[in-house]
Amino acid sequence: MTSPETVTWLQERTSLGILSSEVLNAIAQVIEEQVIPAETDLVSEGTPPEALYILVEGQLESNSTNQTNPALACGFLPGAVIELKELLLDELTPFTITTVTDCHLWVVPGDKFRELATQYPEIAQAFSRQLAQELAQATSALGYEQERSVALRPYLVTKAQRGIVGTSRYAVKLREQIRLSAADRKSVVIFGEPGLEKDNIAALIHFGSPKRREPIIKVNCGILQTSGADLFGRAGGKPGLLEWLGEGTLVLNNIQELPEELLPAVTQLLKTGTYTPVSRSEEATPEPRPSKARILIVSEKTQPIIERCIGQIIKVPPLRVRKADVQAQVEYYTSLYIRARGVPKPHITPEALRRLQSYDFPGNLKELKNLVERAIVQAEGANELTEEIFWPAETKKKRFRVNLLNVYPRLRRFLRSPWWPDRINYGFTATAFAIIVAVLFIGPQTRDRNFVLNLFWAWWWPFFLFLFPFLGRIWCSVCPFMIYGEITQKLSLWLWPRKLKRWPREEAEKWGGWFLFGLFTLIFLWEELWHLENTAYLSACLLLLITAGAMIFSAIFERRFWCRYLCPIGGMNGLFAKLSMTELRAQQGICSASCTTYQCYKGGPQKGEGMETNGCPLYSHPAQLEDNRDCVLCMTCLKACPHRSVEFNLRPPGIELWTTHVPRTYEVALLFLLLGGIYLHRLPELQSWLRLQLDLTQFWQHLGLSLLVLIIPAIFTFGAYSLLQVFNFNRKPRSFVELAYGYLPLVLGGNLAHYLRLGLGEGGRILPVTFATLGLSGEQLPILVAHPAVIAFLQGATIIFSVLMTILLTQKIAKQPVRSLMAQHLAAIALGVSMWAIIVF
Repeated sequence: MTSPETVTWLQERTSLGILSSEVLNAIAQVIEEQVIPAETDLVSEGTPPEALYILVEGQLESNSTNQTNPALACGFLPGAVIELKELLLDELTPFTITTVTDCHLWVVPGDKFRELATQYPEIAQAFSRQLAQELAQATSALGYEQERSVALRPYLVTKAQRGIVGTSRYAVKLREQIRLSAADRKSVVIFGEPGLEKDNIAALIHFGSPKRREPIIKVNCGILQTSGADLFGRAGGKPGLLEWLGEGTLVLNNIQELPEELLPAVTQLLKTGTYTPVSRSEEATPEPRPSKARILIVSEKTQPIIERCIGQIIKVPPLRVRKADVQAQVEYYTSLYIRARGVPKPHITPEALRRLQSYDFPGNLKELKNLVERAIVQAEGANELTEEIFWPAETKKKRFRVNLLNVYPRLRRFLRSPWWPDRINYGFTATAFAIIVAVLFIGPQTRDRNFVLNLFWAWWWPFFLFLFPFLGRIWCSVCPFMIYGEITQKLSLWLWPRKLKRWPREEAEKWGGWFLFGLFTLIFLWEELWHLENTAYLSACLLLLITAGAMIFSAIFERRFWCRYLCPIGGMNGLFAKLSMTELRAQQGICSASCTTYQCYKGGPQKGEGMETNGCPLYSHPAQLEDNRDCVLCMTCLKACPHRSVEFNLRPPGIELWTTHVPRTYEVALLFLLLGGIYLHRLPELQSWLRLQLDLTQFWQHLGLSLLVLIIPAIFTFGAYSLLQVFNFNRKPRSFVELAYGYLPLVLGGNLAHYLRLGLGEGGRILPVTFATLGLSGEQLPILVAHPAVIAFLQGATIIFSVLMTILLTQKIAKQPVRSLMAQHLAAIALGVSMWAIIVF
């Protein structure tokens, strides 16, 4: 390149262009051309400058050991002048410069450049002017940054507190959403319940983005001026936060508290990326200004107007659905606290962890953090954090529960043993049932001479009716019907290996309840019209028919399909079990946090202390049970669970009926059928009380009256509900299906009062009746029967107590004043009076 071309290139491409042509021509005369290969150190840090370098082609980069000044590490492009300041000021080179590619350089040796600087003072003067300009620019920039820092400092977020802790699918999904949101500049809405540290998620998005070096500020929407001046600034006046922020990130915290006056302006900012500074009313509206800031919105509620303008939405899951992360969160908060306080790290016991996992944490992460910190303080340097140290409040669902398995460890051992219920069922019940049916067929046919009839009507019915409020559906765990159903299922699979059909759940849920209702209706009519109570072979036929149903459906479907959906006795047991003061449940937190196999539901091999089982015979998960209807207390889940999640709780009787209960129409139909059955069992007494002159020896008259007796109580109660609707002007009552469950104690009490006569009057004659069954004389054998007055007293007390419980339960379900439910309460009293008339007298 000739000297004039060199001068022109220096003028146009380098910072030396401020020098005169004469000086540039003198420099051009002493230039030496060099080509330096890639990855070669051109100058070294801390050494005197050897020459002036001008980069013509290629790329250089600098590196420095000075970590406090990141500006020393930079790149150089063609036109860069290197070592100028060091040569003029006689300084050491502050950094090492290395060639990134093969570089074409113009080199002016150091001694020659110093001679030129001495010969031409213009070089030093031009350099001084350039330094002065750069200093002025730096001073101006520093002033701006200081003013910007002062404006942003109250809102500045300096760092993210932590990442997302945990390994659950919710935590994994949340981390992926944060990563995707950090990769672009779209606006994001982050919403969820209080205490989830959503503002920290906003910080994670910012500090994971390419603009992480830009500032991030958090503004609480509740303190913004309604004019918006602090956010958007004033036209011709003080800048707003958006202008100061530049390309940084603005976090609008608690957007639900944003003043309504600002909603249009914020919507405009999100939609168009522009904002309009605030102006006085007499001034012209200023032009909208573009904003380069990224907007992140934090909210505790969904905001449809805002969300329609947003590119991405992140829903932060509450801690109660992330129970698998509770242990990791506890470990994290424990580590934070002990690091800050310098105390030894305590170990959390498994029982304490299960306690935390069973709690729903309405305050979410903040509440958990407070609990952990308080527990460490309460531990006072102990090595363990035990269950007693943590004090989470009990949820409504867990309130007033006592786990009997913890109170009585021997009970746990028995229920987990082979005795319950397998050895009882297959070692005793299966054999005893076959003998019972045989005796009913071949023995005497009346109740005073057949001990099996005495057992069934005078012992079984009153005993299990009395047991329902205490142990719910426990009869179904030793029920002979399903024992023979299971035997049939096993034998059929052995003789004909195949895969049993899956349950048609949708159809069964829809029609199964009505099937057992119809079957129970036929049983009631059969019992009344053909005197099953005093006819042995007919009672045997009834038992065999129910057993046949269990066997047939067990040969077709998996597990106990008949028992859950179709058995009439099971339907009655499930209905009365709702009143039980005990329940089998599992801790939802432990199940969701620790369980991955669902052995209690599906079955599986032994795991930990969990035994090998085939899973719940009714396909019920103990953590998901709404009430006692679908639990037969077989304890399969207790045996299968390796995490000690299953509980056998003492609780307020029937508590789910006024808390979490889901009403079903077919259950209400069965309830009123059982109510009508009380009157059907007392048909002669009912005729006498009503002074009816019907001949019950006539089949059709008997049948017609029986059907009326089954139907009328339901009509009567529905009439009482209609009066509620007519006279209750102030508030709308709950639906009839919901309130009907209030009659459940009366139905149970009425049936128990009926069978008390048989239990206390005939049950004690079991020894002479047994001898009579065998053809022997048992007249001298002892009997134990109650006086008729005692029986009448107990029957009356049972009915009175049942009426009171019905009124109380109705109040609990309805949650309305007594006056609003007076019609239903009077109906319950009237039904109680009628039962007294036909049962006690």
